[in-house]
Amino acid sequence: MRKTLLTAALLAALAGCQKQADTAPTAETPAGAATAATTADARFAELSKQALDTWMQLSPVGATQIGDHRFDGQIDDLSAAGRQKGLEASKSLLAQLDKIDATQLSRENQVDAAILRNQLQSDIWNTEVLQSWAWDPQVYNNVAGSAIYGLMAREFAPLPERIKSATERMEKIPQIFAQARENLDPARVPEIHAKTVAKQNAGILSIVDTFITPHLGELAPADAARTNAAIDGLKKAVAEQQKWLDDTLVPNAKGDFRIGAEKYDQKLKFALVSSLSRQDIKQRAEAELKRVRGDMYGIAREVLKDKPGAPALPENPNDDQQQKAIEAALELAYAQHPARDKVVDDAKAALKSATDFVREKDLVTLPDAPVDVILMPEFQRGVAVAYCDSPGPLDKNLATFFAISPIPDDWTQAQSDSFLREYNSRMIHLLSIHEGIPGHYLEGWHSSKFPSTLRAVLRSGMFAEGWAVYTERMMQEQGYLDNDPLFHLVQLKFYLRSIANAILDQGVHVDNWSREQAMHLMTHDAFQQESEASGKWVRAQLSSAQLPTYFVGVQEHLDTRKAVQEKLGDKFNLKAYHDQILSYGAPPVRFARELMLDQPIE
Repeated sequence: MRKTLLTAALLAALAGCQKQADTAPTAETPAGAATAATTADARFAELSKQALDTWMQLSPVGATQIGDHRFDGQIDDLSAAGRQKGLEASKSLLAQLDKIDATQLSRENQVDAAILRNQLQSDIWNTEVLQSWAWDPQVYNNVAGSAIYGLMAREFAPLPERIKSATERMEKIPQIFAQARENLDPARVPEIHAKTVAKQNAGILSIVDTFITPHLGELAPADAARTNAAIDGLKKAVAEQQKWLDDTLVPNAKGDFRIGAEKYDQKLKFALVSSLSRQDIKQRAEAELKRVRGDMYGIAREVLKDKPGAPALPENPNDDQQQKAIEAALELAYAQHPARDKVVDDAKAALKSATDFVREKDLVTLPDAPVDVILMPEFQRGVAVAYCDSPGPLDKNLATFFAISPIPDDWTQAQSDSFLREYNSRMIHLLSIHEGIPGHYLEGWHSSKFPSTLRAVLRSGMFAEGWAVYTERMMQEQGYLDNDPLFHLVQLKFYLRSIANAILDQGVHVDNWSREQAMHLMTHDAFQQESEASGKWVRAQLSSAQLPTYFVGVQEHLDTRKAVQEKLGDKFNLKAYHDQILSYGAPPVRFARELMLDQPIE
């Protein structure tokens, strides 16, 4: 059966997750030291298997996304008892990790041990200190929606088998809603979180309507009857949850969305695993903001030269002159944008263009797995315009999804125009580079080949986001779109978004920024359109310590490339560098750098 084979595949993957060559004795390694290293590596391999198996059992929904399908009919227990069970498991695993001498591990296992320690400490801190289970309704909404979507979006098993698992989960999802009502304290829930989830709640039914209802006729009569009953039960549960959200949670949501300096600094440390502090990030981002705006002004002088009605273009402009010149140059790019209903089609064409360019220039090894550009599922809309959803590390040869949120039907023409100015034709190219090739889709494909399942499960968001932003700059440097200066201008504007993200996140959660301060940073300093900036203001309230991953990640990627170039000199090859940095399975960038430069694993 499918589940039995996947269980065997999981165990085989875990058993082979460490590179044996790293622990083999060498001429320079004393036999006793090699034995100690081998023993430590064996103990760590067992602990890795235990950690992964524990996580899969505690989060069946997460297990499905990873590609372990033993628990496809089960659902996460988000009750107080389930939370305590997870907390005890994390503390037990951490205690066992403490007993392993990291200095005796292979270099790759030293990296994995550091990543595992960070995750366990983060899990404990999140449960005991941050306590998102008590104030963030997104926790429950995401589990409920992903429970079905993770089963139905990809064809990892025959459709009837997946619908059967989805049916079992639909029967259990009312428990998630009940646990949300039990755990959430309206006095601690921020209003923006309550309102966002109230809008998303019904989206779970759209997943059923899209992936399950059209196929009921393909099921055996008894199975179809059970699925129909589960759908009816889910509809009632969603309606009940909607009533609670509208009548109880939203009106009584009085919490502060700002998590404060102490919690922010700790969460940032867990999220980034970087040597850069909050203060370092702010200082570096503000300096980069000034530099990039200067580069944009240089391009503006180039493209506006001799144009009728162009603003003043002095060599040393004041702030107002610089602002007007860059805005005028960007208007030239804004004039070319997709039709309201063609954003996805244009993204598909841009993805092909970027892929062809990477192949022609031989910049990095291209993936051989499929990617589908899709409309973002309704239950996931409202936070980001696009995302890349790679298959789980144990699900092989399945499609990656490049999802784009459509323009909402209820948007006015003015709102739509603002969106399309921001996501103009050149920005669509950058979005396709970032989410597709050579960005997230390509990086995810490379990272999935690294043999450590633990590292795949704990893949660094900072590595991934930093890489995606890095590729935008790299493609421009290599002459994408025939060295079009307006593409360069829009690329720098897109990069300003990453810089602004880092400043905005701590401005909101630590410095108590108002909406006006946030909007000035985004619309004035970073030239974002009103609709984009308004959406990012919402995102900054709904999340914390995630927005800086783009800027910190790209800074560390650029620093690493520079260090390798300095080491190799004339022998440096861009494709070889890209393939190597991607070969480590997306750990935090600092570890990839230490591995590449043969430095101690800190």
